[in-house]
Amino acid sequence: MSSTKPDSITTEAVEARSNFLSSMIQTHLEEGRHQTVVTRFPPEPNGYLHIGHAKSICLNFGLAARFGGRCHLRFDDTNPVAEDVEYVESIQNDVRWLGFDWGEHLYFASDYFEQMYAWAEDLIRGGKAYVDSQSIDEIRAGRGSLTEAGTASPFRDRGVEENLDLFRRMRAGEFGDGTHVLRAKIDMGNPNMLMRDPLLYRIRHAHHHRTGDAWCIYPMYDYAHCLEDAIEHITHSICTLEFENNRELYDWLMDNVDVPAQPRQYEFARLALSYTMMSKRKLLKLVKQGTVSGWDDPRMPTLAGLRRRGYPASAIRAFCDLIGVSKANSRVDFAKLEYAVRTDLNPEVPRVMAIVDPLKVVITNYPEGSDDLGQVEQLDAALYPHDVPKEGSRAVPFAREIYIERDDFMRDPPKAYRRMAPGREIRLRYAYFVTCNSVIEDADGNVIEVHCTYDPATRGGAAPDGRKVKGTIHWVAAPTALPAEFRVYDQLFAVEVPDDDFEQQLNPASLSVQHGVVEPSVASDAPGTRYQFERTGYFISDTVDSKPGALVFNRIVALRDSWAKQTEAKAAPELTDVTAPSPPPKAPDTRPKKLSKTEIRTRIRADDPDLAARYARYQAELGLEEGDADLLSGSTALAEFFEAALAAYDAVDAVTRWIVNEVMRVSEDGDVAALPFGGAAVARVAQLVDEGRLSATAGKEVITILAEQGGDPDAIVEAQGLEQVSDEAALAKAVDAVLAANAGQVARFRDGNPQLLGFFIGNVMKETGGKADPKLTRALLQARLQG
Repeated sequence: MSSTKPDSITTEAVEARSNFLSSMIQTHLEEGRHQTVVTRFPPEPNGYLHIGHAKSICLNFGLAARFGGRCHLRFDDTNPVAEDVEYVESIQNDVRWLGFDWGEHLYFASDYFEQMYAWAEDLIRGGKAYVDSQSIDEIRAGRGSLTEAGTASPFRDRGVEENLDLFRRMRAGEFGDGTHVLRAKIDMGNPNMLMRDPLLYRIRHAHHHRTGDAWCIYPMYDYAHCLEDAIEHITHSICTLEFENNRELYDWLMDNVDVPAQPRQYEFARLALSYTMMSKRKLLKLVKQGTVSGWDDPRMPTLAGLRRRGYPASAIRAFCDLIGVSKANSRVDFAKLEYAVRTDLNPEVPRVMAIVDPLKVVITNYPEGSDDLGQVEQLDAALYPHDVPKEGSRAVPFAREIYIERDDFMRDPPKAYRRMAPGREIRLRYAYFVTCNSVIEDADGNVIEVHCTYDPATRGGAAPDGRKVKGTIHWVAAPTALPAEFRVYDQLFAVEVPDDDFEQQLNPASLSVQHGVVEPSVASDAPGTRYQFERTGYFISDTVDSKPGALVFNRIVALRDSWAKQTEAKAAPELTDVTAPSPPPKAPDTRPKKLSKTEIRTRIRADDPDLAARYARYQAELGLEEGDADLLSGSTALAEFFEAALAAYDAVDAVTRWIVNEVMRVSEDGDVAALPFGGAAVARVAQLVDEGRLSATAGKEVITILAEQGGDPDAIVEAQGLEQVSDEAALAKAVDAVLAANAGQVARFRDGNPQLLGFFIGNVMKETGGKADPKLTRALLQARLQG
């Protein structure tokens, strides 16, 4: 059983939603400004890439692929003090892992050092650059302020020959670090302080990972970057907003250097993610101090860390598409990234059972058997729920002794508790009904063992007499259980926006290590295999530490968001790798504690027996996850909405999914009573999607329209022309039209550029107004393009 999803590029990587950059590029192509789109991803090899870089990678490679162009991978290796070949290799690995390939277009700034130097001499000859012998502090002080003009350097009027002589001697290594710099001669009174004679070169006697000791002067980023773009004939130099002021210098250099092309710079908002820090300098400090185990520590926001934690590359690409591209800075909730990961994993990974915190259960009336293991029977269990279009099952051993999660048993449970308790009958998933009869305690009164009896007639989890139980729990048979280590990860930082005090803002509960058991079906799976441990979360077998007989699993993400702007400190974990100094004591908070939505719903059910009964029935009879049952029984209006939808379309999982994800999206704080449509309408949308008449994206659009104006889903589909085009003959015409209009791209695909498949799919979607059946579209395109 293997669930490792290939992390290669797929259609969504090049079919991202439109944004101001894609619209601009489309206009440039239509106007004939460019014939081919050429972008670049230009990392500095001074650390590992993080999730913020992923946005830039997806954007630059995605735009190039979308318009049939190319994207260069170029290392801005102009600072030998901070750079290392380790980072060069890791960056290439990360870009490939994300699903992108630069082909033959791998470049380094150091490839162009000689040409950059020659252009610098040209600037000196033209009276546009000079050697400044002030110290860096003196140069900084002379720049002035936002309200005061800068002061000219006393060396600003050096003659051309003197400047050339000094610059050449700088290159020859005659001077120490910091004694001279080369500056552009622009305008010390410019409102943009960056234009006040910016630095172009500085002296650095340091070994370069590619050029060795051949150079001791290195170009500044602002000088080198735009020249690299020009040399490579980049058409769209896309960078983040903090470089907006740098655009004036970029253009000045393009106008004053005899370059072979005239690229332009365009800016977009960088990714800012809550509870995350994306400064490579600060992340490096955590690595060097041993606060984390390395750049690939699963708590790190690096792509290497996220990969080891188990995040699929496809989920990161989907997240980058979900957050979009804009020119306004904003902070993205970390929950959105986790949502993208869950959405990606849910239809792909198999379900198995694992117990993270084991409590032993003995089924006293189950046969003991005669061999060492005792009697063990094999139960059939599906690997995927019925709403996932995948097949497969595994044999799950069942025995007299099993383990359950410790928090699935309670000696004196509250009224709403629906799991194992004395005298209560519950269901063991895939197995039998069992009733708790007694417990064994240690000297301190802690429960160490639970004794139950089972009903042999309920094999498979259903009673012949039709009786119902109040809860279902997972379990693992003790004789065949595999011991395993579970690493449960949480956010690395305890504050939403880590700042310069980041070392004091670490989350002490960012890692807890627990030792439990897992069912034997996972024994032969390779490290890196992902699972959903039922009712626990999504996990991956650790690619470094997990080995046969010593299994280690990393939690990728919980089944539901458990972070969500917490206001209380978390309980200390069993084992923590990150320790932070205790903060200074704060004054006690006398404000009333704000209840979470879950706590509010729990209180509502405590006062409403009918809602409490629905909460229990949704789990026991309908098989809902506890979180979904909690949400849907949180108010009478929402429960009735849900049940009306089920009455109209008896598909529990589909109806639940559409209400939890989409109805909640369009409702105001879950107030479905205020919506202009009822449960039957959303049920019809779910049915249309299940029947293949409507894509999931179109279904969401119908829900949005229903929320705005109400109406009949079928009428909306017809009026908006949303019905999915699944007729092969009709779709074939659209495919042929797209291929005929893009003969050049067809030739490039057949010459070995498979990434263009996404370009063709996107154009078929455009041709059909987004209604083409994507699977049939892909099949038709592949058949024709390979012909």
